[in-house]
Amino acid sequence: MKPLLLLGPPLLLVLLAAVPPGCRGIIIPRCQLVRILRQHRLEGFVGRTVADWVCLAKHESSYNTRAINRNKNGSSDYGIFQINSKYWCHDGQTPGASNGCRIPCSKLLDNDIADDIKFSLVLGNRCRGKDLSPYVRGC
Repeated sequence: MKPLLLLGPPLLLVLLAAVPPGCRGIIIPRCQLVRILRQHRLEGFVGRTVADWVCLAKHESSYNTRAINRNKNGSSDYGIFQINSKYWCHDGQTPGASNGCRIPCSKLLDNDIADDIKFSLVLGNRCRGKDLSPYVRGC
């Protein structure tokens, strides 16, 4: 991306605007995510609150539905909840993957997060024990 910065802000904005919408992830606004999670009845699901799920999405993907992060072990994490390709989804690139959810990782990168929610049964400890009320305040 550094060479693009040399073009200057106006030209960089034009280039970024030319990227087709389907190639960009959407950033789901926090309160919209709260509503979606409540509609899917995640309050209390597997002992977690909606605030837990919002916290996870914030810290794992910054609410980006198309987030992909590569890991040192050769696996990748996909989607708003960063579901891992070593254990949960199939990306065709991760050695020794088990595909526990029987889903292609690419399905976790669309703007419909219903499947992400369905397969987000494992929640990391990143948010446990923290005050999570700010994630749902005002929603």
